[in-house]
Amino acid sequence: MKRAATILTLAALATACEQPGDNDVASVDLDSEDRKAAYAIGYRSGEQMHGQMDDLDVDAFIAGMRDGMEGRQDDLPMDTADMDDAIMSFQQQMMAQQQEEMQREGEDNRRKGEKFREENAEREEVTVLDSGLQYEVLESGDEDAASPDSGDTIKAHYHGTLVDDTVFDSSMDRGQPATFPLSGVIPGWQEALPKMRVGDKWRIVLPPELAYGEHGAGEQVGPHSTLIFEVELLEVNPEE
Repeated sequence: MKRAATILTLAALATACEQPGDNDVASVDLDSEDRKAAYAIGYRSGEQMHGQMDDLDVDAFIAGMRDGMEGRQDDLPMDTADMDDAIMSFQQQMMAQQQEEMQREGEDNRRKGEKFREENAEREEVTVLDSGLQYEVLESGDEDAASPDSGDTIKAHYHGTLVDDTVFDSSMDRGQPATFPLSGVIPGWQEALPKMRVGDKWRIVLPPELAYGEHGAGEQVGPHSTLIFEVELLEVNPEE
């Protein structure tokens, strides 16, 4: 089944790509369930490649794919060792481009984050700690309520945004609070939450080094991103 799926993927890619115009919709007869499946697999495969391999020459790609599918061994334009070297060189080129893009994105995020934190720190309701963490008390719980320690498990609601107000994660939007060990979260949370009591709701601003640093997290949190959280501490060591 795996081999059949691979052949269908390659055949569909060849059919879809081999058209006279770059912007033309692929013209193919989908007159059977197998051909429909082949086209669908090919489309999804191409969709995954879109935006990630823009420098790949489609004509050369199709030619090589056809030669490989037909099992040609003789009279190839390059030998297998050269193929391996070419693939490795292309991968290195792609990695270098991605690294440059990450560096540019990271520097842009750093500048925007520093500007945001400087302006936020000037607000009188904001407290700035030595680590660079900033917090603002939005609601206060009971003075006798518990505060978590590093070994505790907590239950909390949160709403996380970037400095441009992009929401990257929110238990509040999901309507389901999160439960997790305090020792397993990012450094900024490990610093802020022990200062909170159950019932407190804070707005905390984390510089990159207290969040996800130079690597970021997922598609939305880029490198060197400043993060803003509204956090409401609901319980310490909640019962199952």
